[in-house]
Amino acid sequence: MKKRTWAALILVGLVGQFAWTIENMYFNVFLYNAIAPDPRAIAWMVALSAVAATVTTLLMGALSDRVGKRKAFICLGYVLWGLSVMAFAWLGTARQVDRFHRLYAQGVLTGPVLVVVLDCVMTFFGSTANDAAFNAYVTDVTTNENRGRAESVLAILPLVSMLVIFGVFDSWTQRGDWDRFFLFFGGLMILTGLVSLFLVKDSDALKPRQDSYVQNLLYGFTPKVIRSLPELYLSLLAFTLFSIGVQVFFPYLIVYFQHYLKMDDYALVLGVVLLFASLVSVLAGRSLDRYGKLNFVLPAAGVMIGGLVGLYFVRSMAGVMIAGAVMMSGYMLVTAALSALVRDYTPKDKAGHFQGVRMVFAVCLPMIVGPFIGSAVIQSGGAVYEDLGVMKSVPTPGIFLAAAVCVLLLILPVMRLYRRKRA
Repeated sequence: MKKRTWAALILVGLVGQFAWTIENMYFNVFLYNAIAPDPRAIAWMVALSAVAATVTTLLMGALSDRVGKRKAFICLGYVLWGLSVMAFAWLGTARQVDRFHRLYAQGVLTGPVLVVVLDCVMTFFGSTANDAAFNAYVTDVTTNENRGRAESVLAILPLVSMLVIFGVFDSWTQRGDWDRFFLFFGGLMILTGLVSLFLVKDSDALKPRQDSYVQNLLYGFTPKVIRSLPELYLSLLAFTLFSIGVQVFFPYLIVYFQHYLKMDDYALVLGVVLLFASLVSVLAGRSLDRYGKLNFVLPAAGVMIGGLVGLYFVRSMAGVMIAGAVMMSGYMLVTAALSALVRDYTPKDKAGHFQGVRMVFAVCLPMIVGPFIGSAVIQSGGAVYEDLGVMKSVPTPGIFLAAAVCVLLLILPVMRLYRRKRA
């Protein structure tokens, strides 16, 4: 690929991951610490956001196919995405945080409802720009020969974003400077949208379509299409089971570090884990293309499960670093391998539409099911603490065992893929 294409993938991808890190982790912390200390509120926010993301990606992915453009959706989408993130700065002012916290203590849910609604608005713009347009753009500009390498680079961007945010900006959230936090990253996203005007170039092979927009929306969900693309849907099913496992523990991870392990230096722990996992992902990138993406899935899942089991038992900082590094390395390799498989089996002329189908399997279903499994495990764990007269539930290590069981289930569709490959 050309240097300009690599630059677009890395810049647009990384800033998008900044936004998703904020939504998937820091919105949860913001909601729990400042608005409503209840894991069920987090579960509802994650689930509704997943539904919004999936519907948006279906609608806007099919629309980008029809008009034959990705660039316009990426550029304008990032600008609007940034503005919606900046809107959270109003909710994050000290005055509003104090007001919402007092209201929640009185049983009034104004704060949680506002956060969830604004999160869904932000998700609409983010999914338009990133899930629908940018992911389709990646499929447009990569080939089967270089897709594994590209996916291995894209797979480390979430870790890089977490590393940067934890290492540089986490102190803002710990001090309660939520308004400053949201304003900075919203502005960065707006700037990225403007830079993308000069950096992103639509593929020459992408042409406007004349077929029915409604038929395109439904295309990937018809029995005929599912039967005609068994490898794609088996890969998506594996992605679903894997992602459910991730969502069982991931939304509660920082809260677990803060309130169960009493670990104030969790940013250091996460930094070490993310650096190690990023190195593993980069080194394994070429091997994905050389030895086959499918061959990497089960060994990588085994590594991830081993790390999850380790996290269930460890309590020390060193132990969490080691188990976390193992878990996250497996997570990165599973993500890269399954993402590349899905792209390999996606019909070239409907890359935008199938981003919506992918969202149903890899995002919507997992983000609805996983957080509620995690919430149920937390509620049954019985760990609580009292803050200003309010009893707050605390995530327990059981979330890691529940996640490991979910990840283990992906062996079923992966073995079906092996049998089809050998037939």
